[in-house]
This record gives sequence, structure tokens and C-alpha cells, in this order.
Amino acid sequence: MTVVDSDIRGEREESARKVYADGGITVTKLGEHIGAGIDGVRLGGDVATEQIEAIRTALAVNKVVVFSGQEHLDDASQYAFASLLGEPTAPHPTVTSRGDQLLTIEGAANSWHSDVTFVDRIPKASLLRPIVLPTYGGATTWASTVAAYEQLPTPLRSLVDDLWATHSNLYDYVSQKEPSGGIDVAQKEDHYAEFTSTEYETLHPVVRVHPETGERSLLLGHFAKEFRGLKAAEFADLYQLLQARIIKLENTFRWNWSYGDLVIWDNRATQHYGIADFGSQKRQLHRVTLAGDVPVDIHGQSSQVLSGDASHYSSVERSRRLDVFAA
Repeated sequence: MTVVDSDIRGEREESARKVYADGGITVTKLGEHIGAGIDGVRLGGDVATEQIEAIRTALAVNKVVVFSGQEHLDDASQYAFASLLGEPTAPHPTVTSRGDQLLTIEGAANSWHSDVTFVDRIPKASLLRPIVLPTYGGATTWASTVAAYEQLPTPLRSLVDDLWATHSNLYDYVSQKEPSGGIDVAQKEDHYAEFTSTEYETLHPVVRVHPETGERSLLLGHFAKEFRGLKAAEFADLYQLLQARIIKLENTFRWNWSYGDLVIWDNRATQHYGIADFGSQKRQLHRVTLAGDVPVDIHGQSSQVLSGDASHYSSVERSRRLDVFAA
């Protein structure tokens, strides 16, 4: 980060603190590039407008925000609170057997990804609340794709700024033949059949511009399967190079779940990884996702649908630039 970048970030955080004060919330940074805790608000469908704006700002600045002590939340109040932050999507484009509002997350998706990047209208944020926790393990880790981009040396930036990747839901996570993440192999195969019941492919820019902040981030994760114009072997090598920069420990934030927690992450600026280190114990969380925009690259070109219609899953949000990030 240059001195100029550091000055801009300092001014932005100072402006954000004024928004937090107006909303009556306290925001405590938990990592330099990602992660913050929020206190001073009781979550539900009646959160005041000033507090909602403060939470939106804290999320944009910190990429992941954690609320603790929210034991009163149930599915209805989690959904009602989410609706104040945006328009909830359907639970999933293809997985329809787990409810019609919230998606039940069973086990842990022990692979780095951003949610639902195989459709054109990638969700802007997700809200996750634990329902059943193992006696040990089961944490979730997030990585800042904004910090990863900002840290790229000039030659790599020149390469990725004009790079596009195809994302597909035909991601094979059942090839591992032993139980993991609290789900046995048979269950994983059944879930995969539903997950891929409709095929989706979308061409996304590897560098997208965040509509609320103007920041650039790397759009990759395990749904990415090829780079336009490159061979398969070249994709594999370049993907691993970029992913290694995204998940660099200094760019990550890890949360060990407790009952009463609710975590929101900016899906346009992060990847996440549910850690399957709890053996055969049960781990269950409920997730609400919020409708997002269609990504655009640094030249203003939008993502392109290659197969699959996601209009039943989500509307397309018309995002606005947050005051704290105004040019």
C-alpha cells in the first residue's frame, strides 16, 4: 500500500466512524484487511434506518462483520433483518429441498469460494447463523479479495485486469471418498445431483469493480474452471498463483462459532472456507443471501451468461456508491 492509499484509507475509516456514531453502534476491527465486531444493536426486523446504514458501511469497510449475543434470533427474525439490508434471493438456484427462504448449510464446504459465482447476478452478501455446532472445530475463514488485488505487483495487475474466467456449478466436490465435514459420501452424492440439476456457466471478469465502494477485487474461487484464451494447464498454474495471494494468512479472518452469533460477509469482496475439522459431528447453519449486481470489469464490460437462466433465483440490484467511498 502506498502512502497515498494509506491516507485515503485513514480518511475513509474516520468518515465511517462518524456513520457508526450516528447509528449508535460500536465497530471493533478484528484484522487489518478484513473482519470487525459490531456491538450496540439488537438484530431483527425493526432495526433503525440509521443503524442499518451504519452496518452497511461497516460491512463495506471491513468485508466481514460479526454480531454476538443475538440468541433471540430465529429464522423469521434473521430473514426480516436481512431484508432491511437488501432483497433476499431464493435459497439457491438449484438446491430447493432445504426450505424456501433460508438455506440450511450441513457440514462444511471445505474449499475456498465466493457464493454462487456460476450465475450472472452474484449475491452481494450472505448472513449466516449457527443452529447446531460441533463440540470442537467448525470455524469459518474469510479472505479479502480486495486486499489480494491491491497487493498485486504491476506485472500481475496488467495480466489480470483484462482476464476473464468461466464459472460453473459443475464443481466436483464428491471425488473425496471418505466422510468429511459431518456428511458421508452418499449424502454428498445426493446433494451434488441436486446442485447440478440445472447447469449454469457464466463468464466473469477476474477483476471486478465493487459497485458500492469502487474497489477492485479478484473474482475467482472453486467455481472458476477456465480462463478465456488460455489452455487448461495455464489456467491451473495461474489460478493457483492468484488463489495463493487471496488466501495469504494476512488477508484472512477466522471465526470460531458460538450460539447467538450472526456473521455477514460481503460476497463481492471475499472468499470463504468452512473448516471440516470436526469429524462426524453435526454442524448446521442457516444462510440468507442478498441480491447483487452483475459484475463489471475495469472497462465497464459486464459478465456474460453462457448457460442457465438465474432470473428465478434473484433480481439484479441497482447498487449505489456509499457516501464513505464517494469519489
